[in-house]
Amino acid sequence: MIEGGIKAFAGRKVLLLQGPVGPFFARFAKDLRAAGADVRKINFHGGDWLFQPNGTLYRGTMEDWPEWLAARIAEWDIDMLFLFGDCRPVHRAAHDVATRLGVEVGVFEEGYLRPDFVTLERHGVNGNSLLPRDPADYLASPPRQIDVRAMPRSFWPMVWWGFLYFTIGGFTHGLFPHYRHHRPLTIREMFPWLRSPLRKARYALRERGMTARMTGEWSGRFFLVPLQVHNDAQVQFHADVGGVTGFIVSTILSFARHAPADAVLVFKHHPMDRGYCDYTALIGDTARDTGCTDRIAYIHDQHMPTILPHCRGMVVINSTTGLAAIGCGRPTKTVGTAIYDMPGMTFQGSLDRFWTEATDHRPDPVLYERFRAELIAATQINGNFYRRLDPATSASGLIWTIGGARTTDSRPAANHDARPQIIPAVPTVRPAIPLFPVEGLPVPASLWARSGPAEVLPFPRRGPPAIPPAERPRERART
Repeated sequence: MIEGGIKAFAGRKVLLLQGPVGPFFARFAKDLRAAGADVRKINFHGGDWLFQPNGTLYRGTMEDWPEWLAARIAEWDIDMLFLFGDCRPVHRAAHDVATRLGVEVGVFEEGYLRPDFVTLERHGVNGNSLLPRDPADYLASPPRQIDVRAMPRSFWPMVWWGFLYFTIGGFTHGLFPHYRHHRPLTIREMFPWLRSPLRKARYALRERGMTARMTGEWSGRFFLVPLQVHNDAQVQFHADVGGVTGFIVSTILSFARHAPADAVLVFKHHPMDRGYCDYTALIGDTARDTGCTDRIAYIHDQHMPTILPHCRGMVVINSTTGLAAIGCGRPTKTVGTAIYDMPGMTFQGSLDRFWTEATDHRPDPVLYERFRAELIAATQINGNFYRRLDPATSASGLIWTIGGARTTDSRPAANHDARPQIIPAVPTVRPAIPLFPVEGLPVPASLWARSGPAEVLPFPRRGPPAIPPAERPRERART
């Protein structure tokens, strides 16, 4: 939340880079201007231009981008920079430039607490967040009640905005020859979205009865493993697990060696990745080779709030789904960097130990409630990027202040103390760490999926998995 609401931005000179797909940044700009801010926008390709055609075009190279941006910041006297996602190539460079010039950086991201919030955090989000990882910082805060308005479903509006964004971006790619999107920006990008509802219908038929099985026969026995999208920046930048494929294989290997004989392992596919990836053969091959074929399942669209209370525990890379599990009192193990990974919230031992010790390490409900309240105060805004709840409240549809909540300390940062910073500071800032790794670790060749049919409970034999090229591990050099 922002103390004082959108009016807190009065008099600021704001620069917007790339936002979520759709008109959110255009609407956010209207809110800022109505509050008395001077707003500029930079567009990098046709998808950006579609929603804010009055923005300044950048058609140069990535090598020239930092110097060009620094010149624009000086020319326009910018003192606030907003962007969506801090791991995009253009945003990583922009963050470095803004920090060097003393410009306050606000990073938007999907909500840590979905579906009723979006994230706006100073400096960085997810693995780059400055939120404290010490439980004492949260337990020391007083309890408080925060009123939250429920958000309507936004999946189909997001699909529509994404379709327009990528279609126009693909058609106009030739006008921006130097631009490289963090995801494929071609006309072909629409085909996975067209394929997704067909797969959804097929999976629904194939997985009939799975919810009843998980809430009945398997209740209290299965470990739930929600998968993240194959090109999730959280996986690429904040976890050394060899991508989603490496995570799947290593999880099965650990489960086969250390889990109780009556335990079941259930992988749940990410709904946004349905049209892109199918890990059936990868899971099937690994399950067969470890002798666990009858103890491993692969599901897709089951209702998470229904099945979550019945799991023995959850294993995630660093998905915010882990927060839902903690809130439900389920033991949770993260294998990547997550804002909620701390003693009292998540299991701090190894994954091998988690299978047998999970039930002895349930999350502390008091710590979770204090953490959630501070998380909302410091980083969350009630609303949605893709569908406005109440346009009369603000052009963007966000509710900038939340009744009943106090903000955390808003201390000015070094090199920019002429004006108070608006985005809340976290209660205790962690020591400075490198914002982005230079290069991720290569995926071990041994984790590469082997082809060949295999049966994964309760599904029929299938062909090799459709694994995105970006996730295919590099072969080791032969000596």
